[in-house]
Amino acid sequence: MSGRLIRIRGTVQGVGFRPTVYGEALKHSITGHILNDGEGVLIKAFGAEADLDAFITAIKDNCPPLGQIDSIDWCNLSDIELNCCDPVPDRFAIVESVSSSARTSIAADARTCPACLEETLSPNSRRYRYPFTNCTHCGPRLSIISGIPYDRPNTSMAPFALCSDCLKEYKDPLDRRFHAQPNACYVCGPVVELVRTDGLRLSRAERPQSDDVDIAASLILKGQIVAIKGIGGFHIACDATNAPVVALLRERKKRFAKPFALMAKSIEMIERYCHVSEEEKALLSSAAAPVVLLDIKAPGNIASGIAPGQNTLGFMLPYTPLHHLLLSAINQPIVLTSANLADEPQCTDNDDTLRRLAGLADFVLLHNRAIVNRIDDSVARVVQGQTVVVRRARGYAPAPISLPPGFEGMGQVLALGGELKNTFCLVKDDKAILSQHMGDLEDAATYIDYLKNIDLYRRLFQFEPTIIAIDQHPEYLSAKLGRQMLEESKGAKPITLESVQHHHAHVAACLAEHNYPISAAKILGVALDGLGYGEGQLWGGEFLFCDYYGYERLATFKPISMPGGSMAMREPWRNSFAHFVSAMGWNSYLADYEKIELTEFFKTKNLATFESMITNGINSPLASSCGRLFDAVAAAIGICREVASYEGQAAIELEAIASNEELCSNEQNAVYPFAISNLDSGLPYLEPAGMWQALLGDLARQVSAPVISARFHRGLAVAVANMVKKLSIVDSSPRFDTVVLTGGVFQNRLLLQLTRDLLQVHGFTVLTPARIPANDGGIALGQALIASANSLERK
Repeated sequence: MSGRLIRIRGTVQGVGFRPTVYGEALKHSITGHILNDGEGVLIKAFGAEADLDAFITAIKDNCPPLGQIDSIDWCNLSDIELNCCDPVPDRFAIVESVSSSARTSIAADARTCPACLEETLSPNSRRYRYPFTNCTHCGPRLSIISGIPYDRPNTSMAPFALCSDCLKEYKDPLDRRFHAQPNACYVCGPVVELVRTDGLRLSRAERPQSDDVDIAASLILKGQIVAIKGIGGFHIACDATNAPVVALLRERKKRFAKPFALMAKSIEMIERYCHVSEEEKALLSSAAAPVVLLDIKAPGNIASGIAPGQNTLGFMLPYTPLHHLLLSAINQPIVLTSANLADEPQCTDNDDTLRRLAGLADFVLLHNRAIVNRIDDSVARVVQGQTVVVRRARGYAPAPISLPPGFEGMGQVLALGGELKNTFCLVKDDKAILSQHMGDLEDAATYIDYLKNIDLYRRLFQFEPTIIAIDQHPEYLSAKLGRQMLEESKGAKPITLESVQHHHAHVAACLAEHNYPISAAKILGVALDGLGYGEGQLWGGEFLFCDYYGYERLATFKPISMPGGSMAMREPWRNSFAHFVSAMGWNSYLADYEKIELTEFFKTKNLATFESMITNGINSPLASSCGRLFDAVAAAIGICREVASYEGQAAIELEAIASNEELCSNEQNAVYPFAISNLDSGLPYLEPAGMWQALLGDLARQVSAPVISARFHRGLAVAVANMVKKLSIVDSSPRFDTVVLTGGVFQNRLLLQLTRDLLQVHGFTVLTPARIPANDGGIALGQALIASANSLERK
């Protein structure tokens, strides 16, 4: 008889790990026990040497679906330790959890597993039509946890005492609900309740044959707008085929253009409207169950107001029993969008929801389980067969990200992210934990949510940072918070504050995702973005020769004025005007293009004032922004010319209209030309003057907008590739062979594919974001890695 102490780290709590180990112990005649603690799980195992070896191998090979084993370490129990256990246990047991230093991971919320779905829909089940059915392989995790270890008292299930039947399942090691913390049923678990937004409770006596979920479904079909409390927040639902009600929802939400997400009961239903590849089917059906952006096949009876100006629809499948039950009675897609007014965070609290949604929704389907952590739906798409996460939230966060080689032994680092699409990131125990998407910190409620979540993560992971990383932008609220935390730390444990350049962080995040070693050769990072603060200027189209430690700016896009500052982000025509002034001067423009429709539009504006602002540098900061270039091109051909109602709208709609036929054309004029010139400082930049002459010429010839869009995309991709090739050689020697393409603009699938293909043809290794968003939702990871590298260098 031998004994071993086995330590397992990773995502091993709340995923059915202990029952799995229990089953393997029975199979391999192992006695002893297993427990959860702050580091993961700890096993004391007794058996024959061969059985113990087989037991450990079986654990590695049979990790539960939601689990992830990062390491298994074991040692033999000494004779003294064996004697302490005299007599050696005659069975294997799961024993009480132990609170200790937190070094384990927290699982993400997961969609309903097939077994629980079958149970929910089976009239013979005691959970028939129970909206909170779950087991160790599915259900809520991050959204309900308030502390570790992941046991029921540390979740929002704590107020619900298990009934005898559920307790029996919970205690049965052979049951799939063995130690399933959210286990519940009609007798002991949360319940739903349908109310009107004026607070009136509906009388069930009037509808004895229907439950509240059924009634909610019938209300949606009748054209009502119904708020639904989900797993990480409230959504608003309505019939996606009812154009007037979709328009009414837009009016009530004050969200006039941004696409709505859709939910359909099955992939077959989604295929009525969209092309769905095998990779996209797998993504829709994955445990994360994100909203997947799919190419439209036929709009069918979907209301045109769902996704104006788009060539994709965002679909998801039901991911909780409640959603399955709701959709089972609805044979068409529904809108399922976050329950909030424009720019506010998603509602999570019942009373707050009834107050905030009065006038927005007609009814609310509530339940009485608290949402501890607000988690939005994740958004993803498939690009050239690869999943690309656009918004990382439910189903993905807070899954840990292993640090690349060379970062071992890092201290505790807190990176506070940017301003838009904010996330934050913790580095601890050779892992990076990137928070869920929270949103734009300029919104007061979002900022409060951001502070709350930082406190929660610090508590969950028992985290006290020694390094805080912030964006260089002095006015970002996240940067101000970092400086405030530094000030408050004085006199206590010292904290180092690290300021990180925005686009360098974008590149570093992509390197980290690809496990690029800290000691590896420098690469070229192409960060095409909206705006980021860089060395006293606004950047947004950068070519950075860099590693984690630092960067050298090798090239950029042409700096162009933004008349009115931030107003230029909302009114794309301002960018067109600034580009024309820069490229050819306004008088030259008028001389050549006075007759085109665009000029007639400009004549409605006070251009003398704007030209003076640009000439004299009054409230017109220069920005080397690729995002603003997209705005300018879109506005020139009539897309979002007057105003853009959400970030990136002009660029998204410009991509959506690009002509496939033109993209495949071999004609020379199918690619708008960019030149490479030098700024006064000698820094190379992409000069768009030739592109503008070609584009305006096409406008004068009344070439269609889809053709112009395609020619612009191809021209920009060629320009970026040409710049990369130019920079890759110095003194006749290669300077780099790996290129990172990142930044919010590279969410543009067309530009990404065109640029990647060109670079690969020229022999470059191209890294692009996939699991981590290319937009600002990923930069906290990059900030954390850069701060960590600099800390290691200082040692």
